Amino acid sequence: MFTEQEKEALYKVIYTRRDVRSFLPDPIPEEAVTNVLHAGHHAPSVGFMQPWNFILVTSEPLKERLAWAADKERRALAIHYEGQRQDQFLSLKVEGLKQAPLTICITCDPTRGGAHVLGRNSIPETDMLSVACAIQNMWLAACVEGLAMGWVSFYKKNDVREILDIPPHIEPIALLSVGYTENYPEKPILETAQWEKRRSLQDLIYHETWGNRQPE
Repeated sequence: MFTEQEKEALYKVIYTRRDVRSFLPDPIPEEAVTNVLHAGHHAPSVGFMQPWNFILVTSEPLKERLAWAADKERRALAIHYEGQRQDQFLSLKVEGLKQAPLTICITCDPTRGGAHVLGRNSIPETDMLSVACAIQNMWLAACVEGLAMGWVSFYKKNDVREILDIPPHIEPIALLSVGYTENYPEKPILETAQWEKRRSLQDLIYHETWGNRQPE
């Protein structure tokens, strides 16, 4: 179905994609934004419910308020760490929300598709997992477009709902900063900062049952 060159390109994008925190103010071509959104919208979703919406934020006052919400939560979460770990956590940047020319708030509508969505009745959170698939598609598409993307994941949902006029039943899943950057990292930022290291894949594989590391 795919050539070796196409396969190599796919894996290159997967391994190159990074979470980015610093951006240039340069405008993003409309075509690139559209391509990223199309990639998100073509993600798989349980019961084909497509629970996502995309709020495109370019207004400076709104981006300032979103950055305030993220910074407030960042400072609140810092109490869970001590010493150097706390310093490292507080050094994580939320300025990207203000720097990036575009922020995309991707949401989840748990009512989409009605009360009985195929595959969702047993595991309700599959709607949010479907949105996570959309986020990954968008991240890979942004990488291909030469764009950087950063996922801001700490904020109070009600703060974001109020700032962006999101209805109470809609879940704001992620704030995605999008733009060009001069600093596209070779490794994940948290790995470079020695916050965590990549675990060995072999240590994460079991065979047949949990904990069984040897194939039968």
